Amino acid sequence: MSQRGLQGKERILGPGHPDTLRSVNNLANILGEQGKYDESETMHRRALQGKERILGPDHPDTLSSVNNLATTLRDQGKYDESEMMHRRALEGGERILGPDRRPTLRSVSNLAITLRDQGE
Repeated sequence: MSQRGLQGKERILGPGHPDTLRSVNNLANILGEQGKYDESETMHRRALQGKERILGPDHPDTLSSVNNLATTLRDQGKYDESEMMHRRALEGGERILGPDRRPTLRSVSNLAITLRDQGE
């Protein structure tokens, strides 16, 4: 159903519309939950690239996509890249949203999990 919804949004709104990119992100999350990490990573990268282009690198939706990609990378054992992306999401969240906002705190938690998984 998510794939079908995405196809409809791509056709009606276009591939770069923020609503379409949210659907790309949602499908990426579903794929990750299904253990289809390579497909999930591809979709998260697509969502991130689109959001960076349309919304800019520091938009909260873009930072959310950074965090989602980082989590998928961690799930695949790509810890160095995951850590880098989690740090990017955290730094952006602190700068744009502030240190006490929920997305920023989520980034702190996700970075801590990644560091723990690396034995740090």
